[in-house]
Amino acid sequence: LDLARDRMSANGLYEVAIAPELEPLEQGRLHSWIVTVRTAAGQPVEDATLSIDGGMPQHGHGLPTVPESAGHAGEGRYRIDGVRFNMAGWWVLKLGIESPAGSDSVEFNLIL
Repeated sequence: LDLARDRMSANGLYEVAIAPELEPLEQGRLHSWIVTVRTAAGQPVEDATLSIDGGMPQHGHGLPTVPESAGHAGEGRYRIDGVRFNMAGWWVLKLGIESPAGSDSVEFNLIL
């Protein structure tokens, strides 16, 4: 399982990195994440809209909360609030990215 916290988006439009504000990740706690979005050329994306989804592929259910983007924090960084992992195991965090550069998505594998 690829647990990298930085990767290219599915169509190669964006370079995306995620980082929880607090580590280690704890089961049952609400988490906030910082998502850094750059163009494929490495320039910060300042005008993106993010959508957040995810779940546990092996269990067939989504996230137990509805995380939301708290907006742009500068230099291509965006804050996501309200992420909760209610059980141990393999989770996928899915991000949709919309900006003038185009629409794309990226998925991250996480193990709790």
